[in-house]
Amino acid sequence: MKCHVCGADLHNITTDLPFKTGLKSIVIIKDIPVFQCGNCSEYLIDDAVMEKIDAILSRADIHAELEIFSYAA
Repeated sequence: MKCHVCGADLHNITTDLPFKTGLKSIVIIKDIPVFQCGNCSEYLIDDAVMEKIDAILSRADIHAELEIFSYAA
């Protein structure tokens, strides 16, 4: 697969990503499988992975300022 920004190859990696879920709420999800460009660091998230991320985010406490979840859990 090629990067849509620079055209370089994308590689499968796991990474931690933050998601802003409210004005003062951030959820960090650890060990998310993504495709990342080896040249410009742009990344893509597969649709099936994004569905699981959405499910994880739906479990987040809306009153917490920061929560950390593991993608694999």
